[in-house]
Amino acid sequence: MHIHILGICGTFMGGLAALAREAGHKVTGCDANVYPPMSDQLRALGIELVEGYGADQLAVAPDLFVVGNVVTRGNPLVEAMLDAGAAYTSGPQWLAEHVLQGRHVLAVAGTHGKTTTSAMLAWALEQAGLKPGFLIGGVPMNFGVSARLGEGKSFVIEADEYDTAFFDKRSKFVHYRPRTAVLNNLEFDHADIFDDVAAIERQFHHLVRTVPASGRLVVNAREESLQRVLAMGCWSELVRFGARKEAPGELRARGEPHAFDVLRGSLKIGRVEWPLLGEHNQMNALAAIAAAEHVGVAPDVAARALATFENVRRRLELRGAVRVGEGDVRVYDDFAHHPTAMRTTINGLRRKIDAQQTSHHEPRQRILAVFEPRSNTMKIGAMKAQLPWSLEEADLAFCHSGGLSWDASQALAPLGHQAVVCDSIDKLVAGVVAAARPGDHVLCMSNGGFGGIHQKLLDALATKA
Repeated sequence: MHIHILGICGTFMGGLAALAREAGHKVTGCDANVYPPMSDQLRALGIELVEGYGADQLAVAPDLFVVGNVVTRGNPLVEAMLDAGAAYTSGPQWLAEHVLQGRHVLAVAGTHGKTTTSAMLAWALEQAGLKPGFLIGGVPMNFGVSARLGEGKSFVIEADEYDTAFFDKRSKFVHYRPRTAVLNNLEFDHADIFDDVAAIERQFHHLVRTVPASGRLVVNAREESLQRVLAMGCWSELVRFGARKEAPGELRARGEPHAFDVLRGSLKIGRVEWPLLGEHNQMNALAAIAAAEHVGVAPDVAARALATFENVRRRLELRGAVRVGEGDVRVYDDFAHHPTAMRTTINGLRRKIDAQQTSHHEPRQRILAVFEPRSNTMKIGAMKAQLPWSLEEADLAFCHSGGLSWDASQALAPLGHQAVVCDSIDKLVAGVVAAARPGDHVLCMSNGGFGGIHQKLLDALATKA
């Protein structure tokens, strides 16, 4: 089968392309913005990429167009495709019919941590010898690719609540029919398609409805929103994780996020020791361990596997360091784009810096947070009031305001001189470089390519050095 994928450089559609190619299909695709790491991964697979959505791509004449949710009515290729009566489907539907059928699907849903938890789960299964397939919205460094078919029965998928396509407004994850479903957390997001958190809770309930009675739901015990989802109906085995107090059958952690015991009730069933920091990663680990158990991986085996977990690209990924004066300035890349994720990421970096600082007599190393409100939710300003809260642990915050319909300077005013707003990438780079001091950590946060800012900062810092 020859499939032509619209929106192929998105993390989901790019992973789907890799799976289709591995399965022996001919794959081509197009996108408006082609940027790493997905573009590099696709080219390495020999997948031909077309820039833009020109109607002339009808001449590619695939057996099937696979349409990503990034494209809408009015798109030239979509309009030409519809006029021609060409065969088309959505990415999640194609995946369900051609890859997931007959597999034990382990789906990881939630506002935050989907990618990292999916990567942890896939690695735990891999280390246990299950050779799972997976499709993850990022590149796990243990595997080096975001998707593979795998050889075993298990398939791990990052399960997104965003809508499926312009012709299918259900959440993507209702297509996956998981036997094991992780509900990691649930906050308001995707303000462009959901009116409120209750609308998202309803979609999560639709996911719960697809899990069989012999399946397992792995649910964050701390989230009131998820308890409301369960109250709408639950027909499967339920395992909660992350409770702050002992509860029968529930998984919880005892110890610091980088070294902790995994408890079921009062019984120790595993121990995790790894380089990751932050309570969010501790919670992600508990979820992965509980999900892995459902396909026969003992909790102590999964916990030991996590000791060699290398995280995911663009999760506090160090892109480079430049010697400036008496010390290095480090530049990081992170996918955070929701205010809660931004706050969690900054806190994680702060913990990492403080843990590594050997002397209390040294000056405290600074974090310079550089971000662009790029998601649809952020672009329309639905969460602008939360930005000062999300950035308060940073020493300085630099915001790229290009293309926003709201006043970023006004939104960040509570931070005072701690915040700087620039309307272009070049101005942003100049501002960061001017402010940078030896020992600083520059944290760039975006769910896109951010105009190649990471290398631009490293190059500009090198001239300052």
